[in-house]
Amino acid sequence: MIHSTLADNLREEYGRRSIRVIKGDNVRVMRGEYNGIEGKIEKVNTQRGTLAIEGIQREKVRGGNVKVQIHASNVKIIGLNLDDKKRENRLHGDTNLQKVNVKNKKVKNKKLTKILSRNRKNDEKDQG
Repeated sequence: MIHSTLADNLREEYGRRSIRVIKGDNVRVMRGEYNGIEGKIEKVNTQRGTLAIEGIQREKVRGGNVKVQIHASNVKIIGLNLDDKKRENRLHGDTNLQKVNVKNKKVKNKKLTKILSRNRKNDEKDQG
């Protein structure tokens, strides 16, 4: 799984620092020769951890163009591809957890209990 950091507005919206990169996400290159260029991901190479981004090409010596592979750690996600319902539910899932009854003792997921206890503490601060 290849992750990249999220832009500040997406961090606030989803409450996450990074997310898995998939084809169709919009990214901005933050390091290297192509710094500042934005584009859509066309291909993800999971073995090397690199991305082929629309508009980033290099000309070959003998003519023709070849896609330049950019490492996922050198990009920032500025737009998400939410066509996949499973991905969308996972992103919005953390905010939907607030609706779960905190008094339910059958919660098995440790992450869920941490989120719920954090929300309970925030609610207590707001009231008191």
